[in-house]
Amino acid sequence: MTPHIEAKKGDIAKTVIMPGDPLRAKYIADNFLENPRLVNQVRGMLAYTGTYKGKEVTVMGSGMGMPSIGIYSYELYKEYEVEQIIRIGTAGAYTKDLNLYDLLLVQKCYSESSYGSTQNGSKDEFKEASFPLNFHIQEAAQELGKHLTIACIHSSDVFYKENDNFKELYERYGCLACEMESFALFHNASVLGKKAACILTISDNLVTKEETTSRERQNSLKDMIELALESVLKI
Repeated sequence: MTPHIEAKKGDIAKTVIMPGDPLRAKYIADNFLENPRLVNQVRGMLAYTGTYKGKEVTVMGSGMGMPSIGIYSYELYKEYEVEQIIRIGTAGAYTKDLNLYDLLLVQKCYSESSYGSTQNGSKDEFKEASFPLNFHIQEAAQELGKHLTIACIHSSDVFYKENDNFKELYERYGCLACEMESFALFHNASVLGKKAACILTISDNLVTKEETTSRERQNSLKDMIELALESVLKI
């Protein structure tokens, strides 16, 4: 047990699918897993372990932002010997070429965050996903007939920015969209010799001003959830 996770050793699978919202973890467990069991509810950060088509997997919320996913992913990797974490979440598009509900597979992320420098002195502005894990996700997407855009994205510390410079980030770094967790997840995986990936669904577009409702997002995330779970079967 850790200060933030009450699960016992053996309660957490080697592969974790990690949405931000703990209630989304419950939704996945209730609707996609066989024989799911609740293994954590400390601070309401629900985690369930079950099987998907016979393969053991854990789904667990991460909370919002890098400090939150930084805590949970570090403890999962280090204390529970998790080998790979696949983050699933929503993102805001930085280009009109992305439509609502498009699926992105993050290849690398840029961030101005101090997370890496604070955690271990890293000065890297970019963090990369694990190539083997991304390869399995691409394989699964092809078999499912789901289109994936391979992307560099922006991982931000701030949701409500007074002066949003998304056009500069798109033009200077090639960031196609923005979210708030991947940089810390990828950093922790690199530090601890583990694997990490991130699949995102476009929920709004900062250029066209299109956006989805919470109900629409819930229904649209099924493609992303199915893709993540099918990828687990290939690990």
